[in-house]
Amino acid sequence: MSIHLDIYSPIQQIHDELFAAKGIEVFIKRDDMIHPLISGNKWRKLKYILQKARDEAKTQLVTFGGAYSNHLLATAAVAAKFGFNSTGFVRGEEVQNDTLFMCRLHGMQIIFTDRDSYRDKPALFTQYFGGDINAFFIDEGGASTEAAKGCSELIGELTEPYQHIFCACGTGTTAAGLINGIVQHHLNTRFNAISVFKNGGFIKVEIDKYLSSPVDYDLHLHYHFCGYAKTTPDLIGFIKQFVGKTGILIEPVYTAKMMYAIYDLAAKDHFQPGSRILAIHTGGLLGLLGMREKF
Repeated sequence: MSIHLDIYSPIQQIHDELFAAKGIEVFIKRDDMIHPLISGNKWRKLKYILQKARDEAKTQLVTFGGAYSNHLLATAAVAAKFGFNSTGFVRGEEVQNDTLFMCRLHGMQIIFTDRDSYRDKPALFTQYFGGDINAFFIDEGGASTEAAKGCSELIGELTEPYQHIFCACGTGTTAAGLINGIVQHHLNTRFNAISVFKNGGFIKVEIDKYLSSPVDYDLHLHYHFCGYAKTTPDLIGFIKQFVGKTGILIEPVYTAKMMYAIYDLAAKDHFQPGSRILAIHTGGLLGLLGMREKF
């Protein structure tokens, strides 16, 4: 059986007085609408990984993530959909939450592991599955050349030109894929990566290792809001205002930081008048469930 999921990812314009005053147009590609659970960059990253597992006759997907990992849930859902078994190694102490409940509901076996052991994921895989010829290793977040290939296909779906494309970055794989797609389609488009980590300059190394050729792009390091999965009242206030005004749901870990960056850069005249800017909505909305108390 081939690995296929229909893509529904429309592009919407975001109307705002700030953008009108600056003479720019801002759009968002709604990858969050691809699937309720396998949404955003998750499907694009997993597509060719799953095909490789199928081609190698593997039946057990083994991957890694935190207790609120959207990647874990997407892997559990896609495994159930395409007939794989799945196991997720979860970083940290044993907990119960909505995300892990949904993972288990989709048949995923959950193994909690201490943070020191978690750092060496290949060793964990070998310890538990080294003798299992049916087991297939998937890195945290799906980071791989296959994932970058899947993400590059987004660019081929664009029917209009954009001077800037923005994406929030965790592993750097999605960013690398998008940059590769821009190069493949010979677009005159500047890519903008928003690191969600404090001191996130290291993400450039992660992006560059998946690039098909060296490319210049912008890496914005000042929109992390105290670090990965961290928030501030300013960011939470922005989310409430944005969602209430646009009806487009965003979350604090990735997409809100990206959108905040676009608004802030627009206010600071970063974009030339007449520019068309595209934000990539990478999904991850169930991450909101782990941050309810912040709202």
